Order: sequence, then structure tokens, then C-alpha cells
Amino acid sequence: MKKYNIQNYIRYKTDVLANITRLKDKEWDEYTRPELTIKFLPLVENIARKFSTSQQASGVMTIMDMIQSGNLGLVNAVRKLDYEKLKESEDMEKTLKSFFSKRIKGSIRRQIDTNRGSIRIPEHKLNEIRKDFGKDKKMVEMFFNSVFLSIDANPNDEDMVYQIPDTSEPYNIDLLNLYLKGLCQAHLSDREYQVLRLSYGLDCDKHSATQIAEYLGIEGSSSYVRISQLKRQAVDKLIENVDHSQVLDFV
Repeated sequence: MKKYNIQNYIRYKTDVLANITRLKDKEWDEYTRPELTIKFLPLVENIARKFSTSQQASGVMTIMDMIQSGNLGLVNAVRKLDYEKLKESEDMEKTLKSFFSKRIKGSIRRQIDTNRGSIRIPEHKLNEIRKDFGKDKKMVEMFFNSVFLSIDANPNDEDMVYQIPDTSEPYNIDLLNLYLKGLCQAHLSDREYQVLRLSYGLDCDKHSATQIAEYLGIEGSSSYVRISQLKRQAVDKLIENVDHSQVLDFV
């Protein structure tokens, strides 16, 4: 709280509590719009406090600025509230919180984006960037699926995709394997790493699921199923943690 005006923040909280205390308990659809606004002011503060500790808002806006932006979003949301639809809800409080939260968060985000710098980026582009933190997961997914999971595919003669000759420049396999080992060791557990290493043959001959299970000490009639699960788990973890720029040259 060092960077905030503590006196104003405490005074705001006191005023909110005093106003809420004066409200009588009613059914949610019986509150007037001004009363609903007051009733959900603590929700605005809770959401603003989460934004205040996030990286996107660090150094951009103070907690009081974010509360004000959130309150504006709450006021606009209350104006758009349809009481007839609210009465149809089985849980009015949950419906209201969900409806208001989305608009409060949107209002705060827009103000953060506006105050971040002089370059204005369209909001739909900011949403795309924000969605997966600037990473193109589809590109990463395509890369790792083609490298590790395509070896399990069973193409047939009728599948025309496999009949198209590959005329692209071949990769340096040794260099690619060395690079893949580095990524696996950085992001996977030892067991996950060993499954991919042996399945793909990063520094050895390729092993079958049964051979890998025996190597890892996995016993049972369904040991090969466990190997398949570990392989999928490892690939998913790589897709989640590896930035698209790290595989850009191989896609």
C-alpha cells in the first residue's frame, strides 16, 4: 500500500461500509438501481485489488484509479440490467455477480490499456494478445504434435495425405534432436523426458511402448497405455510452456 494514498483508501472503505449498512435487506430484484450499485461496491474493490498486483497494471494505475474505473463499469452495468430476466434466474446473486464482474473487469482493462502508453492498439487486438499472452499456441501445438505424436499414426494406402512426396529441405536431425532434448529437459519431469526420448529416438534407437515401460519399470498388462498417457502429458506440457519463437524456424 506504500504507493497508494492510504488515507483516501481508508476513507473510501469507511464510506462504502456505512452506505451498505444503511441498506435494508431485500430480495435482489427489489433493490433499486442506485441501491444495487452501492451493494456491489465491495465487488469492485475486490476485482481492482487483483488488478493492482498484476503485471499488466503495475506502475500504470493506482488502486483508487482502478476502483473508480470499476465503479464506472458497475454503474453502466446496472443501467443495462434487465429485471425481468433477473427474476427468471434460479440464483439471482450469482447471476448479478457474473453479469457485473465481466463489465467491471472490462472497464478496468480499458483504462489500463489507455493509460499504458501513447500507442493506441485496437481493443480486439489487445484481447488477442491477452488471450494467450502473445504466444501462438497453435504453431507450438502443430510442431510438437508433428514431431512426437505423428510417430504413432498408422497411415493407410487410401490416405492421400501420405502419398504426397515431401520435397522440402530436410532438417539436420542431429541438431534438431539436440534442440528437442534441451526443451524436454527444461520443461518435463525425468519420466516424461525419458518417454519422449525413447519414443522418438532423440539419442538412441526408437523404442516401442512395451520396451519403454520395461525400461521405466512400469508393470502390468496395460503398461503401454500408461506410456501413451505419459507421452500425451509430456507433449501437452511442452505446448503449454514453450514460446512459439523457440520453434519458429522448424515450423
